[in-house]
Amino acid sequence: MLLRLAKHMPSLNTANLFLTLTSLFFLLASYAVLFSAFLPLSAVPVCPHSSPTSFLTYQRCQLLDVLAKDTHYKYFALLIIPTTSYFVIANWVGWQYYQNS
Repeated sequence: MLLRLAKHMPSLNTANLFLTLTSLFFLLASYAVLFSAFLPLSAVPVCPHSSPTSFLTYQRCQLLDVLAKDTHYKYFALLIIPTTSYFVIANWVGWQYYQNS
């Protein structure tokens, strides 16, 4: 029985991937919601067409700056994940109660 369970266990690389992605999301969400109000704007470029060599056509378009300046949708994008998780869990529990009654 123990050997059968060991075959279906995820690898250590999968666990490290989930921990890394979770930490990255937590840091990005923390910056967008909390730390962006206290820290200066970042300089992480996103647009591939922005080149610092041409001064006249340089377009300032940075991902973290867009999140920091936004006052409404950054909360929606970050809070949709726990809201969806709660909705799925609540529906699953309700379905279990319905099936077992």
